[in-house]
Amino acid sequence: MTKEETRELQRIAQHIRLGIVKSIAAAGSGHPGGSLSVADIMATLYFKVMRIDSKNPKWPDRDRFVMSKGHAAPALYATLAEAGFIPKEELLTLRQFNSRLQGHPSMRHVPGVEMSTGSLGQGLSAANGMAIAAKLDKRPTRVYVIIGDGEVQEGQIWEASMTSVHQKLDNLMVFLDHNGLQIDGKIVDVKSFTDPAARWRAFGWHVLEIDGHDVQAIYSACEEGKATSGRPTLVVAHTVKGKGVPFMENAVDWHGKAPSQEQEEEAINHIKRSLA
Repeated sequence: MTKEETRELQRIAQHIRLGIVKSIAAAGSGHPGGSLSVADIMATLYFKVMRIDSKNPKWPDRDRFVMSKGHAAPALYATLAEAGFIPKEELLTLRQFNSRLQGHPSMRHVPGVEMSTGSLGQGLSAANGMAIAAKLDKRPTRVYVIIGDGEVQEGQIWEASMTSVHQKLDNLMVFLDHNGLQIDGKIVDVKSFTDPAARWRAFGWHVLEIDGHDVQAIYSACEEGKATSGRPTLVVAHTVKGKGVPFMENAVDWHGKAPSQEQEEEAINHIKRSLA
C-alpha cells in the first residue's frame, strides 16, 4: 500500500469519526467509545479490502460485513455514508422515530447492512452461514466480522468459533476490537480475558495481532487472511476506546452516552484539526 493510499485511509477514518460524533450527539444517545475504536478498521475494509458496490448493494458476489457488536452501529452507518450507501445527512436521524438508522443495525431497512445485530454474541454464527453459503455456491465472497472483547464473554461466540474451524472457513476473517473496556469497566475486572490470541489459536484459528489503528497493519492482516488456506483468520486488533477524541479515550464512561453540545464541538474541532 502506498503512502498516498495510507494517508487517504487515515483521512477517511477521521471522517467516519466525525460522522460517529455528529450522529450520536444529534440522537442524544448511543455508544461512541466502541464506535470510535473501530473507525480505522472500517475505513480499511470498505475503502481498500472489500469487494462492494454502493450502486448495487445486493450484488451476489459482494463481500459481506457483520458488525457483531451491534451497539457500534454509528461506526457502520458513518462508513456506509462515506461509501455512498446512504446520504450523509441521514446520519443526523440516528435513533429518531421513523429513521432507518436504529440504535442497532437492521438489514431490513439500511442498504449495505448484511445482518441485524444487537444481542451480543450472534454475529459470528450468522457470518458462518454466509461463508458456508459462499463456498456451496462457489462464489468469491469473503466475510468480515467485528466482535468486541466484552462480547466474547458470550458462549455462543465460542460455539460459533468451533464451527468456523470445523467447516474450514478460510473465506472468513474476524477482527476482535480489543480495547480493554466494556460497559461495566475493565474487561479483566469483569471477566478475565488474558491472552486472547492464545485462546483463539487453541480453537484452531489462524491468529494475528496488530495495532488496530494502523491502516497498513490492518490491510496486511487482510492480505494474510486471504492467503491462508483451510482455516479462518482472527485478528486481535489492539485499540483505544474512544480513539480520536482525547476526553473519550480509555474512559469507560463513554461506552454509552452522548456528548453535550460543547463536548461535540470540542470533539469535532479536534478531529478536524487532524485533517488539516
